[in-house]
Amino acid sequence: MTVFAGLRCAMCKTEFPAEALYVCDQCLGPLEAYYEYAAVRRTMTREAIADRPRNLWRYRELLPITGSPRTGFDSGWTPLVRAGRLGEALGVTELYIKDDSVNHPTLSYKDRVVPVAATRALELGFDTLGCASTGNLGNSVAAHSARLGLTCYVFIPQNLEPGKILGSAVAGPHVVGIDGSYDDVNRLCTQVGDRYGWAFANINLRSYYAEGAKTYGFEIVEQLGWRYPRHVVCPVAGGTLLPRIGRAFRELREVGLASGELPRIHAAQAAGCSPVINALESGATHPEPVKPDTIAKSIAIGNPADGYQVLETVRGSGGSGARATDTEILDAVELLARTEGIFTEPAGGTTLAVTINLLKAGTIPTDESIVVCITGNGYKTSNVMADRLPEPTRLGRSLREFEAFLAGQQPATRTSV
Repeated sequence: MTVFAGLRCAMCKTEFPAEALYVCDQCLGPLEAYYEYAAVRRTMTREAIADRPRNLWRYRELLPITGSPRTGFDSGWTPLVRAGRLGEALGVTELYIKDDSVNHPTLSYKDRVVPVAATRALELGFDTLGCASTGNLGNSVAAHSARLGLTCYVFIPQNLEPGKILGSAVAGPHVVGIDGSYDDVNRLCTQVGDRYGWAFANINLRSYYAEGAKTYGFEIVEQLGWRYPRHVVCPVAGGTLLPRIGRAFRELREVGLASGELPRIHAAQAAGCSPVINALESGATHPEPVKPDTIAKSIAIGNPADGYQVLETVRGSGGSGARATDTEILDAVELLARTEGIFTEPAGGTTLAVTINLLKAGTIPTDESIVVCITGNGYKTSNVMADRLPEPTRLGRSLREFEAFLAGQQPATRTSV
């Protein structure tokens, strides 16, 4: 059943047809999908959802396509991990990791947004799909384009991590490295899309692409037994994910799937690229662009496209935001791995490090439920940890040599903050 009704400006509420549009021609505000919620309530019940496949399309009525999904049938429904050892280390009683570092097929939350954009691209008649990317999006666009037989262009900054370049190139797209920042890449892609009539997942299809991020929020609530957590801490790059998590929470209440107090949503950014945190602190309504300088390259976007919605969502939820230094980010990557066995990229380290800082500041109480959003896999960026970890112990093949080594070891110490 199609309940997707069209596009609407997030600021002035002007309505638009469901085409490849992303900016309001009246006020230049961003366009968002909207739905016939009365129709959603009739078909999208807890019982109906429970009977559906465990992928992002289980929330089909609240996703902006008009026909059948075309890809993403194994994407989404990632683990919500009860992080007991990490919680103990931080003094938190109820801590969860929403772990999209194991999302299929490219190990990041982008495997939620790209299936929606790619499906909509086919519905609108496109045969070429591209993106401006700091790595994870390029990997996902390349993979889903390969599955669909679409011509694909991935535009990236030239200084991207080798693992992320490889993760896109292996699927056979045209990978184009640009001498500049992500913001330079994004500007070029806007021009290319206009000139050649190509679909760009995070530009002219952004209104559809962004809606896929809501499934992250839908899953958190469903996996908690259809209840809201008290706090969610989310990384901010271009600003796609955080406001859509907020929208997911509101839509679940709107259609009667969840009730109660909505969560407070907190923004996490690296100290070397924190335009949203700057705006939260100054009271600005829009982030001022900054020049990124951080180890967390996947969130190094100095001019976030959805910065306005991020600020609106954080403030509207009663949330907050904070920065983490590169050292704090890497410390958090290591802490998460040593307590919960989850290896995240620096974006995830940023989210955990900011959570720690907010706990220390008393902004988030330790006795309230907290979900930390982990959005990408550490194996793509393993080089950032290489110099922080010890070399393997090298021994010969005899048991005697191992026993001599073992006898010289000190008792293991417990991991703590």
